[in-house]
Amino acid sequence: MQRRKFLGLLPLAAANPYVLAAGKPPIRVGLTPAFLHDQHGLLEDWRLYMQKRLDCPVEFLQRDSYRETMDLLRLEKIDFAWICDYPYVHLRKLVRLLAVPSYGGQSLYRAYLIVPTGDAHTSSILQLRGKVFAYADPYSNTGYLAPRYQLKQAGEDPAKFFRKTFFTYSHRKLVEAVASGLAQGASVDSFVFDTLSLIKPELTRRTRIAAKSPEYGFPPLIAHRSVSEPNFVAMQNLLLAMNQDVEGQALLKRLHLDGFRRGDEKLYASVAEMMRAFGED
Repeated sequence: MQRRKFLGLLPLAAANPYVLAAGKPPIRVGLTPAFLHDQHGLLEDWRLYMQKRLDCPVEFLQRDSYRETMDLLRLEKIDFAWICDYPYVHLRKLVRLLAVPSYGGQSLYRAYLIVPTGDAHTSSILQLRGKVFAYADPYSNTGYLAPRYQLKQAGEDPAKFFRKTFFTYSHRKLVEAVASGLAQGASVDSFVFDTLSLIKPELTRRTRIAAKSPEYGFPPLIAHRSVSEPNFVAMQNLLLAMNQDVEGQALLKRLHLDGFRRGDEKLYASVAEMMRAFGED
């Protein structure tokens, strides 16, 4: 906490709208496996890009589950994070919306219900009764909350509907589970699936999109509320300006994003509504 108070007392450098502070303690950024699984080279390049523009050491902390990243935020072990929309709504009293990625000209995404290519008939999750279904993470919207909400809205008990369920803790691994036949269905993040279709078409072509959900607000980047206002603004400025320089544009292309925008909490109203259906808020 003392580190953040110290940073908050220092002015932004006039010549650089991104510089955090002259004290230079590390800025800690948490990442989940949802978006950048196994892309260590990209992560390192993005970290160095941030570090150069913030004139401050930057550390990326990647964890294997959403819960671990949420715990780091609760314990103030990280300052910023890119998290799923479901954890964001869980933690909205603890964190601030920093920026929302733009993908395909929008800050929206969907859940894709995927099945093996050999299944030519399924067009709804309700047709998978008694099957093996893979979930991404207990705090994933598209990979857990949304499909269970659809079942609940249809009068079904998500805990009893499938013969067996299991967690992969990665949307990419959801696709692998369905493609390999370990699961007969899964609900996957459309951004991850569409990206995999570009970089690993041999994997996604072994699955079929059976149905698409309504649109949800894209998983956001957030800041812990203890982050000072100058530091918040500096990181936000960096993200919003990435599409305005050559290096930032190259990183965005590798991230398969158009850029970042200021977010609006209204984007996540439907997620909050689904959570309430399960007694969460």
